Amino acid sequence: MIKKRILVTGGAGFLGSHLCDRLVREGNDVICVDNLFTGSKDNIRHLLENPYFEFIRHDVIMPIYVECDQIYNLACPASPIQYQRDPIYTTKTSMYGAMNALGLAKRTGARILQASTSEIYGDPEISPQVESYRGRVNTIGPRACYDEGKRVAETLFFDYHRQHNVDIKVMRIFNTYGPNMDIGDGRVVSNFIVQALKGEDVTIYGDGSQTRSFCYVDDLIDGMIRLMNSRDGFTGPVNIGNPGEFTIRQLAEKVIELIGSKSRIIYQELPKDDPVQRKPDITLAREELGWEPTIQLEEGLKKTITYFEALLKEKGEL
Repeated sequence: MIKKRILVTGGAGFLGSHLCDRLVREGNDVICVDNLFTGSKDNIRHLLENPYFEFIRHDVIMPIYVECDQIYNLACPASPIQYQRDPIYTTKTSMYGAMNALGLAKRTGARILQASTSEIYGDPEISPQVESYRGRVNTIGPRACYDEGKRVAETLFFDYHRQHNVDIKVMRIFNTYGPNMDIGDGRVVSNFIVQALKGEDVTIYGDGSQTRSFCYVDDLIDGMIRLMNSRDGFTGPVNIGNPGEFTIRQLAEKVIELIGSKSRIIYQELPKDDPVQRKPDITLAREELGWEPTIQLEEGLKKTITYFEALLKEKGEL
């Protein structure tokens, strides 16, 4: 196998760290770029002494000059708590980060993959969501910094492809979970697990009838790498996610059951513009990438619970 030089922006984050792990294991020379706004060195600590892994602390809002064969553009705060903390910065990260990564791809001739999101569909009127669906997004709502930031990043990717012949791949990531999630990122899986492990009330926003489809991180990374190495001319966008659909209440009940927790479920007001339904149509991923998820929710939750239990014990919180 020819060793590739691969740049991963946001490489110290939840998904980025798993991707760096996998790429290094596969024998590549990996450059991880992250400003640690939401990422953590703890996620990549075990890679720092590897001669084929390099960490650069850098903000993608500014250009970076390296040589590479492939670029995975993952840099962006990804949970509502994180991206609403500084919404202007979130939009800048999506827009300028995409422009700078695309500029680098144009200069080096690298293939580049954009980690887009199911949030570009907004609060959808159809289910499951297919790639041709254009979405229903509130451009001035509190989630718009992320939703619209990712939408403009997709626009830039396709404009660079059409105007400069940049070799692009665009994936739309649906809810993903697993080890290396930030303990305080406010995502539903990590929230429920941490609350249940501590015996605290498990908080559901809304009545719990809204649905999500949860993809375990190993499956997601497999889909990401398959897309990057897919046939010439196939740009996407392509949905990568688990089409198994669960209500938020079902997820809370499953987490409490697996932990054996005495936590009770409580309800709070649903945040503005929170999608009622989220389920991917993965027909295109099956046809073009030969990909579909293999890890079902219970198995993935058990692995994730084990991770958070060890982390809370290390912090002295259990």
